[in-house]
Amino acid sequence: MNKFGAKKTNGYDSKGEANRAYELGLMQRAGRIQNLREQVKFELIPSQDGERPVHYTADFAYEQDGQTVVEDFKGMKTPEYVIKRKLMLFRHGIRVKEVS
Repeated sequence: MNKFGAKKTNGYDSKGEANRAYELGLMQRAGRIQNLREQVKFELIPSQDGERPVHYTADFAYEQDGQTVVEDFKGMKTPEYVIKRKLMLFRHGIRVKEVS
């Protein structure tokens, strides 16, 4: 069990995330999305002067209608997540789609 009470399910952090992975898999098989990936790492701030880089790991990323879509299954929005979500938009021009 994680710190927010969600139970790991089929290798995912929560039952909701496992269900979303299943839905996205069906969408890919139906041709509605392409190039579905899980746990995709994005650099938000590069390493500098002895400091480690800052990364955001998205639950899912895929292509839809020629656009990259990044999804995060959220039950609880931590302050750290909110900052990283804003940095994704600033640094990569990607607005994270929150699914719950």
